[in-house]
Amino acid sequence: MVKKYWMQRFLIMIYREVIKMPHGVITEIGRKKLCKAHAGDVTLPKITHMAFGTGGIDPQGEVIEPTGTETALKKEVLKKSVNGHMYTDEKETSCRYTVRLEKNELVNQNISEQGLFDAEGDLVAYITFLPKGKDEGMVFIFDMDEIF
Repeated sequence: MVKKYWMQRFLIMIYREVIKMPHGVITEIGRKKLCKAHAGDVTLPKITHMAFGTGGIDPQGEVIEPTGTETALKKEVLKKSVNGHMYTDEKETSCRYTVRLEKNELVNQNISEQGLFDAEGDLVAYITFLPKGKDEGMVFIFDMDEIF
């Protein structure tokens, strides 16, 4: 009974990746939209999706540094609606977006890039990182922080 319970707990393990963007950027498109919104020329569209990909590393396994000119993930494998957002500090200058990858999503994939997309379909933030392998039966929760 103890072994079965432990195995069930293991299979529903949650992997939490809080990204502070060590290899991440607000894209040129994202910066342009922020500039125009601050000038009062446009309304900034809401962040609506998070995408995951396998193209964040080079053939030697080194993390590829983002340039800011990205308009899409290099090897996107899944795009999901953002589950929600929250302000992570009392000054409301950081916002966290969350997506949950279910047990049956991206099984046997090595996720190494992630992006935030707005309601207009533009990639506004992009990050690369060492591969995170996802086994069958595991749930991953990805948080991506926008820090202003």
